[in-house]
Amino acid sequence: MKLSSFYPVICTSRVTETRDFYTRHFDFEIVFDAGWYVSLRRSGDPSYELAVLDAGHPTLPEAYRQPVAGLLLNFEVEDVDAEHRKLVDGAGLAEVLPLRTEEFGQRHFIVADPSGVLVDIITEVPPSGEFAQYFQQ
Repeated sequence: MKLSSFYPVICTSRVTETRDFYTRHFDFEIVFDAGWYVSLRRSGDPSYELAVLDAGHPTLPEAYRQPVAGLLLNFEVEDVDAEHRKLVDGAGLAEVLPLRTEEFGQRHFIVADPSGVLVDIITEVPPSGEFAQYFQQ
């Protein structure tokens, strides 16, 4: 299979709030907005896409018309501390996991979007000796 695109679609009852969260805090731009479906792309880099869909819309099979649960989006960045200052200190987003460094090779923090999707902001750091053996580079 040759892919021409791949992106997550967040099913939610809070389409507008979720759209605004990603456009305001993560530099996504609206490329299509029908109210029940919104397509977003990152400013300056269209390879990063995200969509938001009304969970009750009939485009979904009836048995699956429910808001998302258990989704975690990882955003890897150059400087997680700068992003923490911008998003938590500056924009007032609430952390659901405070900024910390993990032995497995990440410095990160987690916020939640209006739909309950977790957004993990990460900068890779050298792992401890115990975890270095698991990398397959």
